[in-house]
Amino acid sequence: MVKIEHYTSESVTEGHPDKICDQVSDAILDELYSQDPQSRVAIETMTTTGLVICAGEVTSNGFADVQQIVRKTLKEIGYTDPRFGIDCEDAGVLASIHGQSSDIARGVNERADHEQGAGDQGMMYGFACNETPELMPFPIVMAHKLTARMAEVRKRGIIPHVGPDGKSQVSVEYHDGKPHHITAVVIAQQHTKEISEDELKEEVLEKVIKPVCGEWLAEDTAIHINATGAFVVGGPEGDTGVTGRKIIVDTYGGIGRHGGGCFSGKDPSKVDRSGAYAARYVAKNIVAAGLAERCEVQLSYAIGVAEPTSVNIDTFGTNTIPEERISDLVRTHFKLTPKGIIDSLNLRRPIYRKTAAYGHFGRDDPDFTWEKTDKADALRRDAGQGLGDSAAGSAAEGRRESKREETETDAKAAKPYAKYTKETATAARTAKTEPEDEA
Repeated sequence: MVKIEHYTSESVTEGHPDKICDQVSDAILDELYSQDPQSRVAIETMTTTGLVICAGEVTSNGFADVQQIVRKTLKEIGYTDPRFGIDCEDAGVLASIHGQSSDIARGVNERADHEQGAGDQGMMYGFACNETPELMPFPIVMAHKLTARMAEVRKRGIIPHVGPDGKSQVSVEYHDGKPHHITAVVIAQQHTKEISEDELKEEVLEKVIKPVCGEWLAEDTAIHINATGAFVVGGPEGDTGVTGRKIIVDTYGGIGRHGGGCFSGKDPSKVDRSGAYAARYVAKNIVAAGLAERCEVQLSYAIGVAEPTSVNIDTFGTNTIPEERISDLVRTHFKLTPKGIIDSLNLRRPIYRKTAAYGHFGRDDPDFTWEKTDKADALRRDAGQGLGDSAAGSAAEGRRESKREETETDAKAAKPYAKYTKETATAARTAKTEPEDEA
């Protein structure tokens, strides 16, 4: 019997109020890092109608013009019209920033052994799975693609009279642990009064949802576009934004756990950020190496202490070698002290503003070094040496062959949903009854 499950993830556009704040916080971090890569930064931002407030702690030889950074960020997002809740030219900007606690600095500064302590206690999670090319959960990948497309059609003028604020949500039906089809798509798109609700819904359906979701849509997929009607009052006027309130959007969309700490506005001495990046790096390389189909990595740290207080690997029963062996390989191949993470992932660079919208993980960008799979070959090689090359190779190849067969079977089963957006409902229903002819 097929096991049916449903998973849902959401994303928000770069113009969502919380994402405005994430981007402002990271833009300030980038400015300081561009001048002083040893900067210690912890910036929180809040925005409401016509106002942005930045506060936090900074120790740096650089200088950040907060007023200029806020206005530039708002302009780049698209907040150039006060009708959308804030205007880059006229917005009020307040800043209250002071130095980092000397007590914290004492524990974080590089020691004589060239290590540095963690900037705080806490636990961080990283996750990877092989259900998408990005080695990310399918629902969050699709949700991000929708919001990225929403921003694209706005900026290119493909859909007129729409604003920067927006959200997406995607529900997916899984069969035996694999994505089968999308059961629901929810879109909220800010707009002006110059476009009717019906026209907007048609435009979003044809120019956003169908191009992105395509063959994953089924005949009975529920589509909800601005389900309450108008979405004219939006941006910071419709919803006060704060840094760090979209931590699930930033990570795995609710599939896989989260340690609770946000990323934006924090330099990588804060393990909330660097530890989560390292955990993703480890998990992704484990999956890329074929040591597991799904992997969750938990790291934990104590403030002022360099070595992690714990490292845990969970492969949900999909491992091809014992988890204890995977844990040994992780400790051998990955440097998980704060300094080791920062150096191996080259994190002391002004790269963070672009992480603050559309997810920190699963992105094809060379600056996202935690997305590299450069350890996969070494993990695969050493896993073979640990078990005996032939045994490990046979196990891994057997699992890959099984995976190929399952994928081919799923592709055939999904045929009735293929090209749904180019067919009438009648044709889709006909196709649904003739899968063997299309196989």
